[in-house]
Amino acid sequence: MARILLDNVSVHIPVYDAEQVSIRTHIMSAATGGRLFRRSRRVMMVEALTGVSLTLEAGARVGLVGHNGSGKTTLLRVLAGIIEPTAGVAAMEGHTQALLNLEFGINEDLSGYRNIENLCLLFGLDHAEMRARSPEIADFTELGDFLSMPVRTYSSGMRLRLAFAAVTSLRPEILLLDELVGVGDTEFMTKATRRLRQQAEQAHILVLASHSEAVMREYCSEAVVLEQGRVLAHGPLDDVLRWNRRRERQPFGTVRDGQGEAEILRSA
Repeated sequence: MARILLDNVSVHIPVYDAEQVSIRTHIMSAATGGRLFRRSRRVMMVEALTGVSLTLEAGARVGLVGHNGSGKTTLLRVLAGIIEPTAGVAAMEGHTQALLNLEFGINEDLSGYRNIENLCLLFGLDHAEMRARSPEIADFTELGDFLSMPVRTYSSGMRLRLAFAAVTSLRPEILLLDELVGVGDTEFMTKATRRLRQQAEQAHILVLASHSEAVMREYCSEAVVLEQGRVLAHGPLDDVLRWNRRRERQPFGTVRDGQGEAEILRSA
């Protein structure tokens, strides 16, 4: 059974040769990203995540809410196993698939066909599964004879088609999405969206980062608000979005009507 457990997870990223980071930059970070602090004269630390605790069980459909730099992508990378927490525990049960960097693992010198085979093996399929899946993946790309050509000859849209077809050929138990992917022309995008929606429905747990409330409402039933790498609220989607809109209208990010984190957390 799929399950995600984050217990007091923090991710602090060192930035070296940071002597020139100005006071103005330090102040601006308070509004646009994780908190900055100096570890030494030449090393600045970015608190990308701080003290994040979440438990998600099978059936969870979670939207990550927050401005750029709030920690959404870092959290997805922790869930995908790309980043190890600096502190705390991150435990995932179930096969996980992350649509974060679609072109990860693509070799430009190899053909599209060879890249499909390599990606299947990279995703954990054995050779028999790879051979069984490859024709369907190739067909989904609609790249035809170009699949025999080196990927370095592809346009950016063709590369995305290849990567998307390979990545979404799997049936993960935990699906992680950083915004919805735009791939190719309108006709192909319609097909890609249909496949992505099917994957989201079949996944036991979905975690989606998006700036679009419409997308959240289509895919998610609950939401987590992140700011400066901290969880401000977690609860039913409509309640959290309503609370977050009020919070963003208040000076200095405060809410003055008594509705806040604790109440939303209790209603989750």
